[in-house]
Amino acid sequence: VSWDTMDMNIGNHFDLKASVFQAPRRGIYSFGFHVVKVYNRQTIQVNLMQNDYPIISAFAGDQDVTREAASNGVLLQLEREDRVYLKLERGTLMGGWKYSTFSGFLVFPL
Repeated sequence: VSWDTMDMNIGNHFDLKASVFQAPRRGIYSFGFHVVKVYNRQTIQVNLMQNDYPIISAFAGDQDVTREAASNGVLLQLEREDRVYLKLERGTLMGGWKYSTFSGFLVFPL
């Protein structure tokens, strides 16, 4: 996944070029994502990854619509320097990621 823009990055712990969040401290974090496929009849699968392991997935696979969204969210306990990012596991996104979002924040430090 490669993001085109970033609206907010307090603390600068999201690397836009690598499209990876790196936890600055141990704690409970909330992450959510919303992915939109446009004019694409393929099924897509997007995984939220923690240190190269899939944690949760979202799917969009309706063949008869021009736009379809897939969303998911999770609370994760992260250690300092753990990495979190999205991975398009299946399918392609025509139009790229411009209609999609990825967000995260620290809920509670440990």
